[in-house]
Amino acid sequence: MTLEEIHSQEAMPETSDSTASSATTSSRMQSAGKALQELLISSHRRGCLTAGVYESAKLMNVDPDTVAFCVLAADEEDEGDIALQIHFTLIQAFCCENDIDIVRVNDIQKLAAIVGAASEESGEPRDLHCILVTNPSEDAWKDPSLDKLNLFCEESRNVNDWVPNITLPE
Repeated sequence: MTLEEIHSQEAMPETSDSTASSATTSSRMQSAGKALQELLISSHRRGCLTAGVYESAKLMNVDPDTVAFCVLAADEEDEGDIALQIHFTLIQAFCCENDIDIVRVNDIQKLAAIVGAASEESGEPRDLHCILVTNPSEDAWKDPSLDKLNLFCEESRNVNDWVPNITLPE
């Protein structure tokens, strides 16, 4: 998609009442957070998650067609980590180039509670800064939560929010 194509897309209409717009945005975020939680739980049970910046980069390099969704996670203390931010930029560029929807989450502890904090083989904390939801065969698994998140990401792109932030539910 070229820059001209992006700018020629119509933005979502804005409401004149900022309170109504704020309430709509809040409900969209809550719905997206719940859908993300459901997707992560479902794909974790199916063994369709890849966690870690380096593991994710390797998978995207070898077989990008199996990647269905990408989650980037960073806490406040991670925001100053320049190396991590460079990795995020490269992953975001790769996802945009390969039409992979991507979101950001600002709470690694909640994410760890959903997908498991320790790796099964070593018991050490896993790198949860990047999580990929994979789908090895297109027809084998259709998740309604993935569809909701794809729609959320599409709506966000229509208002030029290319990597929307999602808040996970309590």
